[in-house]
Amino acid sequence: MTTAAAPSRGGIWKQSRTFDPAVRLLFLNQLTINLGFYMLMPYLAAHLADGLGMAAWAVGLVLGARNLSQQGMFLAGGALADRLGFKPLIVAGCALRTAGFGALAFAQSLPALIAASLATGLAGALFNPAVRAYLAAEAGERRVAAFALFNTYYQAGILLGPLVGVALTGVSFRLTCVVAAVLFAGLTVVQLRHLPVRHKAAATPADGHGGARGQFRTVLTNRTFWLFSLAMTGSYVLSFQVYLALPLAAGGTAAMTALFVVSALVALAGQLRITAWCAARLTRERCLVLGLALMGAAFLLPAALGRALVGLLLCAAVLAVANAVLYPYEMDTVVALSRGRWVATHYGLYNTVCGIGITLGNLGTGVLLDTTGWSAAPWLVLCAVGLGCAAAMAALARGGRLTAATAATTAATEVEAGADADEVRDAEAVTDPAAGPDPAVRRTAEEESPDATA
Repeated sequence: MTTAAAPSRGGIWKQSRTFDPAVRLLFLNQLTINLGFYMLMPYLAAHLADGLGMAAWAVGLVLGARNLSQQGMFLAGGALADRLGFKPLIVAGCALRTAGFGALAFAQSLPALIAASLATGLAGALFNPAVRAYLAAEAGERRVAAFALFNTYYQAGILLGPLVGVALTGVSFRLTCVVAAVLFAGLTVVQLRHLPVRHKAAATPADGHGGARGQFRTVLTNRTFWLFSLAMTGSYVLSFQVYLALPLAAGGTAAMTALFVVSALVALAGQLRITAWCAARLTRERCLVLGLALMGAAFLLPAALGRALVGLLLCAAVLAVANAVLYPYEMDTVVALSRGRWVATHYGLYNTVCGIGITLGNLGTGVLLDTTGWSAAPWLVLCAVGLGCAAAMAALARGGRLTAATAATTAATEVEAGADADEVRDAEAVTDPAAGPDPAVRRTAEEESPDATA
């Protein structure tokens, strides 16, 4: 069995209702974020090139500015969330993306477009680590189940966003931007009014009395976390091929759309069932190894079948299954490896490392495709990446690093639960979470205490 509580039975809505209102609001948050983002961003390049007549280099500069600001500021966003609290960063990020999308509706000069693109990217860097850290803290022992549901809402936004976007963009791209901005404005107001405040992470003596230097030293010297992040980077490179190698191999808009739809539908239909199956039969470490191995194995299909659409669709489906295996346990492991200290900062660094890996991996994939064409070679290299990452993760698990981190996190939570019991009774929760008999609804003292480290 895994170290976290297994998902409950039932559909998406039924399982969502077993969580507190704050967690359900975070689910809605992610659905709306992806709906707004994916209704606009897939059509931005065409708007810049065809609508505004910009050169290809200028289009690339505008799109690259968003990616650079987001990936480059993830660590800072996570660190601020640990310092200031999760809610302020979530609200600020949504408000900033409102402004960024609103600006894209009217910007026509290159400097204005770059500024709007930078704003949308920085917004993601502010709310992404904070949302995940908040969800991990609020879900407590049910982190795996919470992240499984979180990924379901995430994928639903990816599926619905382009469908809404193509309808709106058929009228005008400006309308698409305005609707996306309105969505984020509404989300900002809802979270400002209804998302409970969670206390910022407290410092420990080992953190250098809570100074920024101690905070970053704690995260940057976490060797096991670095090894885990590097091993997991390969999964992001491989899953991104749904947007790079597979569409290029498929060719044609209809085939590309089919790839995206298959990937999203598999995740929507299978995430909860896959997580429940894994929770009942495998440890968290074995789930990580299995997911990485499946990702590598997925590329054997196009290696054997070439550019046949059936092979590409099957590859996309297996990648979606592998991601469903990985994601809840991946997010849970980040919390475990942080040992309950500066969780959002760890998430920020993790996103940064994986973002750099995606960039380098896509560059390498592009070089492979240019030099070897559509032979089996690029697919076999991608397969080797997945199997190599699975072997690295298995080595980490055999060394006991992942299990030791889980035990340390659990022990730290228990100590804080006893030390801060008086403060927990005065926290925001209506019931006493430390005394609740049902683990499914209990929150730990760490989550509610003013001195919580998460």
